[in-house]
Amino acid sequence: MAATRSTRSLPPPWRLQTDVPMDIATIIGVVLAITLILVSIVIGGGSFAAFIDPPSVMVVIGGTIAAAMIAFPLKNFLGVFGVIMKTLFYKLDSIPQLIEQLVSLAETARRDGLLALEGRIEEIENSFIVMGIQMAVDGTRPEVMEDILRTELDAVATRHRDGKSLLDTMGRFAPAFGMIGTLMGLVIMLGDMSDPSKIGAGMAVALLTTLYGAILANVVFLPLAEKLGFTNKQELLAMEIVVRGIMAIQSGENPRVIEQKLNTFVPPKLRTDEKQAA
Repeated sequence: MAATRSTRSLPPPWRLQTDVPMDIATIIGVVLAITLILVSIVIGGGSFAAFIDPPSVMVVIGGTIAAAMIAFPLKNFLGVFGVIMKTLFYKLDSIPQLIEQLVSLAETARRDGLLALEGRIEEIENSFIVMGIQMAVDGTRPEVMEDILRTELDAVATRHRDGKSLLDTMGRFAPAFGMIGTLMGLVIMLGDMSDPSKIGAGMAVALLTTLYGAILANVVFLPLAEKLGFTNKQELLAMEIVVRGIMAIQSGENPRVIEQKLNTFVPPKLRTDEKQAA
């Protein structure tokens, strides 16, 4: 019971922290894509005013939001803002440093016993490691420990998968509503052809919704979905290393053996044992 109370008080490892740095690559990528589009308009001799049409914006953005609300429960949809923030602000653990910390904990446990790890909990920032160490100190059975840790890992994977699915879905809806807007514009234009001189301008406006949908999907939603997928893989890798390390510490394995096991998850040039040997 003591282990249950202590682990419930911990913040989940995926919770956004106030000191998490912004991913500058995401910002640079979005700004660069928009800048290239604007520069291309200028070089092509176009006018920015010709590319602005409020009804088209309303159809694409409003339609995409409405379709996403239909496709997902309201709670999941409202979480899209948190999902987007996750792609901008995230903190991935350094795998080599994570392995070094687990090996250090293994050395303490082997030298002074598992109970000695309780004194090192305050220096551990990763709440997933703290959860495992607390269960080990409290004498939780190995099979129960692993089951709890892997359930936590699976919960994170499911949460990230749902977030990526939401962004992927909005990335598919945006071009579709762009096409819907274009068809609407064509119907309106063809319904009134009394002035042939306005056909060209009407066609241009009709095509704007397709442009808006393509930009929204390929500059915002789909790239952010891929970024979320990347961060998810990295975070799950770190959590898998923690699970393997904690279980090895609990079973009393030699710290050097633990280090060798965990180093198999990283490229040879980043492995901690090779750095120390160098």
